[in-house]
Amino acid sequence: LARHNIQVFEAAGVDRIVINAAGCGSAMKEYGELFAGDPQWESRARAISQKVRDISQILVELGEPRAVRNPIGARVVYHDACHLAHGQGVRSEPRALLQAIPGIELLTPPESEICCGSAGIYNLVQPDAARALGERKARHIAALSPDMIATGNPGCTLQINAAARALGHDWPIVHPIELLDASIRGVDPRTKD
Repeated sequence: LARHNIQVFEAAGVDRIVINAAGCGSAMKEYGELFAGDPQWESRARAISQKVRDISQILVELGEPRAVRNPIGARVVYHDACHLAHGQGVRSEPRALLQAIPGIELLTPPESEICCGSAGIYNLVQPDAARALGERKARHIAALSPDMIATGNPGCTLQINAAARALGHDWPIVHPIELLDASIRGVDPRTKD
């Protein structure tokens, strides 16, 4: 699949590959290592890896926003997805995007560097340990009394949602870009439109 992706992006001649799922971006940024020592694929893989950016990186690189940000009055806990924070070193960009939305009170839970328990397929192969991590994460989030959670990885969304519901919480969990979109459109992201 990685070889197929490399071929497709080479043929497209793109300057950047913008990813909105932390796990996918992390995997694509590691293509060079995946093909290390392969004379046919290593340099091609490294070239593609260097083009991969998380969507938050691209939007911050673009600089001053062109679209008006409407207020969203909400306490938002930002959860650092491991594949984004640890795997890609992307920590400040999602926060910068969220902080640029008027009305958002951005919160970071204690032990934010600790995994929520999703970790790729960790929650499938080590369900008990993953459940304990998820509960720990949800308890730290609950202590902040959030209106919603933002995270950049679908696995984290599922894991935190399951842990939160097990503890009796039903927080909306959204991608940071969903909050940005709601702000630009002037809608409340907690309501379905």
